[in-house]
Amino acid sequence: MNQATTGQAGSHSAGTRHGVILLLAAMMPIMAITSLIPVLPLLFKEFSSVNGSEFLVPMALTIPALCVALFSPLAGWLSDKLGRKHLLVGALVLYAGFGIIPWFLDDLMQIIGARIALGITEAVIMTVATVMIGDYFEGARREKWIALQVGFGSIAAIILIAVGGGLGELLGSRGPFLLYLLAIPIALAAAIILFEPTVKSAVSDGVKANFPFKAVMPLILTTIGVGIIFYSIVVQLGPVLGLSGEVSPATIGMIGALTNIAVAVGSVLFNKFKQNVGSRLLIVGLVLAAIGYAGISMSTTLVLLATFAILACIGSGMLLPNMLTWTMNSLPPEMRGRGMGMWTGAFFLGQFAAPIVTASIVPITGGFAETFLAYAVVIAGAAIVVVVMNRGSLAKAAG
Repeated sequence: MNQATTGQAGSHSAGTRHGVILLLAAMMPIMAITSLIPVLPLLFKEFSSVNGSEFLVPMALTIPALCVALFSPLAGWLSDKLGRKHLLVGALVLYAGFGIIPWFLDDLMQIIGARIALGITEAVIMTVATVMIGDYFEGARREKWIALQVGFGSIAAIILIAVGGGLGELLGSRGPFLLYLLAIPIALAAAIILFEPTVKSAVSDGVKANFPFKAVMPLILTTIGVGIIFYSIVVQLGPVLGLSGEVSPATIGMIGALTNIAVAVGSVLFNKFKQNVGSRLLIVGLVLAAIGYAGISMSTTLVLLATFAILACIGSGMLLPNMLTWTMNSLPPEMRGRGMGMWTGAFFLGQFAAPIVTASIVPITGGFAETFLAYAVVIAGAAIVVVVMNRGSLAKAAG
């Protein structure tokens, strides 16, 4: 069998500078939402006279995530067919162009249109950057960079919210859109430093490999659930903390920063125990998330609510790189783009669905506390199912 050659192209070999550029590129889709959070009230006020603004303004914020969910599989397929580097560089340039357009616009629907175009470029950036981490690095190095991608994204979110707020304070509701120009120097660095990885088929010459749907699809479906688990805390943090009484925006922001740090801590723990990639780390992450959700449902003080939210986010920080690594390791190198496109789409679908799922459950359960208890039961049940399905391998590993 011909093994895939990864991390090399001619005389090139991937190192820290290549990984850092890919981390910076993967930060762009995170910036698309987090940088605008501080100016959301200003946008609501500006477009208050527009019919349906209470729905359209949040849509302008979140619709790129839906575009990533819808277009990531196509982006992955294109990266397998056309190559990685030039696709990534082109998407970064277009990201900067579409991202800055709302700076010049006063029409909400036109802004949403620009955000849709931005979301399509995000799908390419997020998918290809992740695929290239898989191409450039192998084994423990790959798992380290995947953990860094998750942790870096969480820390970057804290910084971007603060910077977005500062630009909003100085320049008004359009200020944060200037941040999208950061994609230009990243695109330039990618064009100069990154190289096109050599990806050879992992099967014998002349034999066409089939996409491993049986191995990958359960991981993709699990990733949707992981996305919902993660973003239900992120999106509903205000109402969750409100279970203790009235909470100031500053306090919510501070605890939100701590939950992002908790995700980074979870990714560090994943990296420490990366030899257990697969069902074992999935179980651990689900158990931590279940305890966190259950604790939230039973707590009435701000300290306890924050503590259990942080615990749940540590679990999420372990779950995300575990599912990403597990899926990547299940893919033939020549199909890595398609598989990672499906994974990225699944995760962002979970992000988009999280507030919708919660909003649908609250009227049934009667409140946020009861809803998070229902989540805890489902998450714990999922952990039990994973244990039962993998009891043989788990018992062997324990022995």
